[in-house]
Amino acid sequence: MQIFGPNELLEDVHKRDLCIGCGACVNLCPYFKNYRGKTAMLFPCTLSEGRCYASCPKAELDMDELSSLFFKKPYDGSPLGNYRDVFVAHAGKGMTDGAFQAGGTVSALMVFALKTDMIDAAVLTDHKGMVPAPRLVTHPEEVAKCATSKYMAAPTLAGLNQGVQEGYQHLGVVGTPCQVMAVAKMRSNLLKKEAFVDPVALVVGLFCTWALDTRELLAFLSKKVEISRIRKTDIPPPPAEVFIVETGDEVIEIPLEAIRPLVPNACHVCPDMTSEWADISVGVLEGAPDRNTLIVRTERGERLVQEAEEAGYLILDKMPDENLEHLSLAAANKKRRSLNRAREEGLLNSPADGPRAVLRIAEEVVQGIIG
Repeated sequence: MQIFGPNELLEDVHKRDLCIGCGACVNLCPYFKNYRGKTAMLFPCTLSEGRCYASCPKAELDMDELSSLFFKKPYDGSPLGNYRDVFVAHAGKGMTDGAFQAGGTVSALMVFALKTDMIDAAVLTDHKGMVPAPRLVTHPEEVAKCATSKYMAAPTLAGLNQGVQEGYQHLGVVGTPCQVMAVAKMRSNLLKKEAFVDPVALVVGLFCTWALDTRELLAFLSKKVEISRIRKTDIPPPPAEVFIVETGDEVIEIPLEAIRPLVPNACHVCPDMTSEWADISVGVLEGAPDRNTLIVRTERGERLVQEAEEAGYLILDKMPDENLEHLSLAAANKKRRSLNRAREEGLLNSPADGPRAVLRIAEEVVQGIIG
């Protein structure tokens, strides 16, 4: 893919209302900053090629290019992406401390990776009040502080850029599909720097159908509850169809149909539900909110899962065929919806003489997805 600079990033992404606030362009230079879920360019920049554009998951994302690099084959559009195995998982006896979302699988993996020196720091999503914020963690006991789901677009990858600046060479990253796409682009050395060294030793991806706009969600919730009282939010797996807000003394259930208008436009053109470019992908198991679906995608992901199970940090069970079928159907539906939306808006495979694309996917693969 051709790489452009920050002015083209503004034109292609920000002015189209496609920035998801993932943080990939933050902490690269002084120009881009994120505040309360919004990323903005503070000062003009005249670079014709920039890491900001090269890293952005909404700028010329070439699926064949990524698939050839990471999986050694063209992108085929399969619902769940490339994988080696799928399990039902939850944290084992090695994870005795801390409160975890769902089965605690992500926390168990990151704690074990830190304890065994597979990674020297973990890039996680913490929060300041209700606002998601990146956090660079170097001690296993810090992982649990970031364990709860945020459900809001977060500038997590600003923490990855911070870690690189601080000299960490074996970083672990936990992110949503758009963040994992950005990490894949960052690891691809798209600017062809001779001295480039991949600083990422582990990518754990989260399942995500959509995120919520931070500012709009806080404004929405402030009409129902005092924001400072909120202790936890949750979206149970289907068929619940509710957004749950927990305070110290009450539980508020909000229908998802009231929440969906707060989804950023960028989410509607994202074809990935299960973080296909991760080493390991994790989501809540349908029908069992205290268990996780765990998808193993790469050799190093497989090695980590096996070692974590042997050490008692993970408990694995066979994935029921029915659950796998439902997950594949949901992922396929997201691909279909997003590609139809991207095509309608002229953001898919746009011609060289037209506006630049968000997504580039072989046309025969597109037809196989949308039917």
